[in-house]
Amino acid sequence: MNIKSQLQKTDIYIIDQLLKGRFDQVNSVLDIGCGSGRNLTYFLQHNYKVYGLDPNAARLYDTQQLALELSPTTPISNFKIGKAEQIPFEHNFDLVICNAVLHFAKNKTQFEAILYSMWNKLTDNGILFIRLASDIGIEKLVKPIGEGMYQLPDGSSRYLVSEQILLDYTKKLNAQLLEPLKTTNVQNLRCMTTWILKK
Repeated sequence: MNIKSQLQKTDIYIIDQLLKGRFDQVNSVLDIGCGSGRNLTYFLQHNYKVYGLDPNAARLYDTQQLALELSPTTPISNFKIGKAEQIPFEHNFDLVICNAVLHFAKNKTQFEAILYSMWNKLTDNGILFIRLASDIGIEKLVKPIGEGMYQLPDGSSRYLVSEQILLDYTKKLNAQLLEPLKTTNVQNLRCMTTWILKK
């Protein structure tokens, strides 16, 4: 099996962590906002215990079909419809992935509800991998529209965080920042930051 078929449409920043061996000791993985399962391909093919959560039934069905194809022993019940701030699984996870989800929060209350919900679902020494929109590098180009929401130069509206906000949450959670914050600037239209925490 070649690397392309193993990784398919996996986010490049998750691939970066895989190549660094960051997830070598991980056993169970939960993808919050898993969509059609693009970030679960590698984990399904390499005997991880894989779980997913998404509010969209059609996209979750796609993830279930992907799991059936790549890991027939993975129970379909591991993939549930639900909200990120109310994770319906009873047990905790070694790795929680939250890729391009948190910036859809409507306000600080919802943002924190999602963040703490995920944090509380980590095992001891568990890893929380987050990619989210930020204002880092485009601070003067975004326009506040209330309750932490901003209009971006690309015309979209997102809940944005700053570098200081992420560092403050890291401290508040008593988390270890596994590597420095890394931000991708897409031609000054939007910025996405990778924030990786260890419990």
